[in-house]
Amino acid sequence: MAFATLDRAKQWAGAIKRDVIAIWLAAKDPRTPLAARILAACVAAYALSPVDLIPDFIPILGYLDDMLIVPLGILAVVKLIPAPLMAEHRAAATLIAAKPVSRIGLAVIIALWLLALVAIAMLFTDLL
Repeated sequence: MAFATLDRAKQWAGAIKRDVIAIWLAAKDPRTPLAARILAACVAAYALSPVDLIPDFIPILGYLDDMLIVPLGILAVVKLIPAPLMAEHRAAATLIAAKPVSRIGLAVIIALWLLALVAIAMLFTDLL
């Protein structure tokens, strides 16, 4: 029973990884509708970024983005992309061995953290 659950979790994680790469490819494909391209670029950049919006060391919330936000983003993107085109990108994604690194995603997440730190600093300076 435990092995079946573990195998199912591994398959789910593999499908998520494949779909992240597939939507990254879809974001660069001009055949993908514009709204889907924009959302796909955002989801892929976030998923491939080495920095999480919610750091993993925060109990429960840290893994919330990995277990909820990314899969829901992928689901939304997949709904916006025509099925034959998504199937093509999924097939191409399975062939890609190296995980792409999103430097833009990293820059966006770092910028968000810096903005949050500036906002907190401004809040505390007003209180003092």
